[in-house]
Amino acid sequence: MKHQLLFEKYPLFVMEIGRDETDFDSVDAICDHLRERIDAHRCAQFIAVFDHYAHTCALPEGHVDDDIRAAKNVIFCFGIALPCPEALAVRPRSIGVAETSRGFMISFMETPMPIANTAMEDWAEGLRHTQSDNSSANSQQAA
Repeated sequence: MKHQLLFEKYPLFVMEIGRDETDFDSVDAICDHLRERIDAHRCAQFIAVFDHYAHTCALPEGHVDDDIRAAKNVIFCFGIALPCPEALAVRPRSIGVAETSRGFMISFMETPMPIANTAMEDWAEGLRHTQSDNSSANSQQAA
């Protein structure tokens, strides 16, 4: 997972996954998996899935990069604290899931809450085959 700054303002975590690195074959399948992970977390609350691709394509002035085939946001909130009214400006959270010609890109903005960053990183990393999954798959193919 890479840590990068988008537009010189937004601290992001970004992970590209090749089609051969995951069992998931669509943005919808990934969004469903992330929703399951959110639902299983004791502090997270699922809100919605937003089809950003469909929305942008439907706008007369909408523009989507040619390499993007699908793009959705899984929207949720970690409700651990609400320290001040201004905190609402950076809530709720979202994980972006895009399909490109190379595979999938997962992205989310860094939070000031380590528990949230750790959970979202774990959820994203969980989309990849694990080393043992690859080993057992290779063993089964060889047999």
